[in-house]
Amino acid sequence: LPKSTNAAKFETANPVVQRLIARFFATLSELVGPMRPAETLDAGCGEGETIARLGSLLGPRIEAVDIEQGCVDTVAARLPGVEVRRADLADLPFGSGAFDLVLCLEVLEHIGEPSRAVRELARVGRRDVVVSVPYEPWFRLGSLLRGKYVRTLGNHPEHVNHFRRRSLRDLLEPELEVADIRVAFPWLIAAARVPG
Repeated sequence: LPKSTNAAKFETANPVVQRLIARFFATLSELVGPMRPAETLDAGCGEGETIARLGSLLGPRIEAVDIEQGCVDTVAARLPGVEVRRADLADLPFGSGAFDLVLCLEVLEHIGEPSRAVRELARVGRRDVVVSVPYEPWFRLGSLLRGKYVRTLGNHPEHVNHFRRRSLRDLLEPELEVADIRVAFPWLIAAARVPG
């Protein structure tokens, strides 16, 4: 089976990309560590890289969803302690307030109606929601400098939304209280709270 572009990103031999990814996960760990969740949902889990890297920071109960059945199968095989199923972010199969922490990393740039997904993240979250997206235009520039996606000026063909700090805050704030937006170049990571 061909690797997804997401899986290939984590397996790159490029030392610069490896460093950027390591910094991304270090920043994510700094944000998530103090949250001490008992139940975490990784919404748009991909091949499970975040769960594998953050592990114990995510608490004793971890659930995961992804739209791609191949990702669900990979996570089920790779991380047998994780409850994983196929689901759409616009219609999550969980009750309201089911999770202390909801993660949605590198997903919102891919979906046509990200505001619907954010509504669902806020609904199933009880306390904390952490979201990451590529930081534009730097992400595209980085792709161009590596000779990637030249025909689309560095834009990944699967990215339909593009975010800066303000547009990410504008997307999240109708549903969530944004506490912090950090740069883990070339990504933005937002830590937010479910109101109430």
